[in-house]
Amino acid sequence: MSNALAPAHPEATGMPARFDPLKQVSGLLGQPAVKRSLPLVFLVGLVLAGFLAWSMVATSPQRILFANVTDADKAAITSALDGANIASSIDGSGSITVAEDDYHKARMLLASQDLPKAQPGGYAILDNLPMGVSRAVEGERLRQARETELARSIQEIDAVAEARVHLATPEASAFVRDHANPSASVIVKLQPGRALGEAQIRAIVNLVASSVPGMQPESVTIVDQMGALLSKSGGKDGGASAGDTRIDFQRRVEDKYREQLAQLLTPLVGAGNFTAEVQADVDLDESQATRESYDKAGQVMRAEQGAWTGTSKDGATPGGIPGTLSNTPPPPSQLVAPNAGGATAPAAPAATAGATPAPQPQTKQSDSFTRTYETGKEISVTRAVPGNVKRLSVAVVLREEPGKPRALAEINQLNELVRAAVGYNAQRQDQVTVISRKFSAAAEAGKDGPAWYEAAWVPMAARNATALVIALLVLFLGVRPLTKALLKKREDASQRPGLPIGNPHAEAASPPVPSVSIDMLEDRGNSYDDRVGLVRGFTRENPARAALAVRDMIKADAQ
Repeated sequence: MSNALAPAHPEATGMPARFDPLKQVSGLLGQPAVKRSLPLVFLVGLVLAGFLAWSMVATSPQRILFANVTDADKAAITSALDGANIASSIDGSGSITVAEDDYHKARMLLASQDLPKAQPGGYAILDNLPMGVSRAVEGERLRQARETELARSIQEIDAVAEARVHLATPEASAFVRDHANPSASVIVKLQPGRALGEAQIRAIVNLVASSVPGMQPESVTIVDQMGALLSKSGGKDGGASAGDTRIDFQRRVEDKYREQLAQLLTPLVGAGNFTAEVQADVDLDESQATRESYDKAGQVMRAEQGAWTGTSKDGATPGGIPGTLSNTPPPPSQLVAPNAGGATAPAAPAATAGATPAPQPQTKQSDSFTRTYETGKEISVTRAVPGNVKRLSVAVVLREEPGKPRALAEINQLNELVRAAVGYNAQRQDQVTVISRKFSAAAEAGKDGPAWYEAAWVPMAARNATALVIALLVLFLGVRPLTKALLKKREDASQRPGLPIGNPHAEAASPPVPSVSIDMLEDRGNSYDDRVGLVRGFTRENPARAALAVRDMIKADAQ
């Protein structure tokens, strides 16, 4: 060992005395003990590196469980999660995080234990109301309870994950000029990949408006987590709302035609082998007309009122008691008989001298009448409902296989089917076009859905593959070299003299070692490491001569 450490001194090597870190490190690594321990050190380092890499890869991403909770709730939540063997941590912002795989399990566990408890919900806030609070504080607590209850009711909708409600209820005033209607603002956080329909939005608006006295549906505003306005007021923004309604109605009409085309063409050409677009020009104008008509020819008198004056009908002077009828017989009638010649016969002589003279014709002096006529009247009201299609344009592109063009007769048949499906009308100048073309590679790739690396199984497969690669690296770069070093050491030990020969074929199986001569040992051109290796080889090949050389050296030192 003393001979092995001799080259560390400059006098022994003949080199100038200067500090060389690389040579010092190489000399240290060249020591036999260090060389024997290098495989073990490398194996331990590789195992530690693999464990560190596995811990970084195998750990699932963290997800915020609760944020902005009190310290008491943090302690209770952490204790409950530790009791259920769910690892949790607290990030820099004070939020409690758990592994994404344990998120839903932790939420269910804490919900069963009513955690967190620091913020009571709903009308439970009123239970903690102290005695003797002011009216303003009581009103704020009541408003907060209403907001919490409304938020819980909105969260019952399937597409809503979280909801918050803000109510603006002005104080009641005795002055009509200072009267203000209450309003509400609702912010909803939707489930991933979900959206609220028009019916659901109207339901939320009516729910909030019906829960607050005096609130109108137009005073409710709904916003999602992306900042998009979901509710559409019908007051001052009626023009914009009407425009959105028109666009939505036109979109629904076009989607209806697309669904009909999809149901028709899918069994014929297959799903994904066609694409259809519909442009509908919809008449969304609402018109109303009222018409009145009279029948002037068929006039019917309904009432008449009036008076007239004139001479007496018999020409006699009025007599008798005024106001009563005279008790006089009627005058005798005069008969006139025609003669044969057609001339009138002469009147008969008067019967008596005292007979009543003939009556004089009646004459009218003045009249005054008011008459009311009944006329025919007809009222017709015509109202045109919006939604009629004024013009329809349909374009269908069929996927053409390479080298297999579609026949013209097949395209014509599909064109007739498409026309029948959409209700083609030549008077409206409808247009239907069906062609066959090759689809681009990008379109064919896009129809398959999301890319394979976006699937849910990819992260799990990546973690398992990484763990397998780390295990293989440890096996081939750590265990295998160490095993080879140990086997080589055993072979070297079996070739030393003095050991029992249990396997006569061991020497034949070991590779031949080149012989070492005296000239090679005395060569000054070799380095220290090479000379040490030659000495080891010479001792292994000629143990007897080596023992004699050592004995001669001991004797020379003694003299």
